[in-house]
Amino acid sequence: MRSTIGVSSVYRVFEALDELVAIVEEARGIPPTRSCVVPRGDVLDLLDDVREALPPELDDAQDVLDHRDKLIGDARANAEHTVTSANDQADRTISESREDADRILADAKAQADRMVAEARSHADQLVADAEAQAEQTIAAANREYDSVTSRARDEADRMVESGKASYERSVAEGRAEQERLVSHTEVVQAAHAESARVIDAAHAESDRLRADCDHYVDSKLAEFEELLSNTIRSVGRGRQQLRTGSGIPDYAAADYRR
Repeated sequence: MRSTIGVSSVYRVFEALDELVAIVEEARGIPPTRSCVVPRGDVLDLLDDVREALPPELDDAQDVLDHRDKLIGDARANAEHTVTSANDQADRTISESREDADRILADAKAQADRMVAEARSHADQLVADAEAQAEQTIAAANREYDSVTSRARDEADRMVESGKASYERSVAEGRAEQERLVSHTEVVQAAHAESARVIDAAHAESDRLRADCDHYVDSKLAEFEELLSNTIRSVGRGRQQLRTGSGIPDYAAADYRR
């Protein structure tokens, strides 16, 4: 029933609107404007028909729209109130946070100052201990240096004395060896001189003996040569006598006489 009433009402609304459009289109114009003259009573009747034909749901919808606007206004006001409250809370929170941060920063600075003071005090103590230890170490090092230096000097003096004694001993031995070598050299030179003299005398004696031998051999060869010459002459005469038949050769007669 309600649906049928709604459709017919809407249909009537469209009909009234179409009639209004037709009236406006057929209305006489007023030159030179775009206005026109329309029958007021007919237009008002059609508008009343449209108003009556509109379904009551439109009024409800209007009420809903009005209520929506109210809700939106209330929600906007509530949101603005919430935002304002939130901003105030944020400001209070930021202020409290800043106060807490300042307090924490002050505590941290005080703690840092205490720690720095304690660290400086501890560092000063460490430096003082290190300086005392360094002084003790330096004193011990100086004592050790003096001891080592003294021992080194004593050892150096001992080594110098030992070196001097060894040097003097070496010099004495060198001089003795030098004298022995000089003496040995003189003996060697004398031996060489005697050897040269003996060799020269041997050569002279050899030359003399060779000359005597040559003279002896030469005299013997001369005697032999003379003997041979006499023999050859005698043989020649004997042969000559044999050839001539004058008797026994002279060398045969001589042999015979012997």
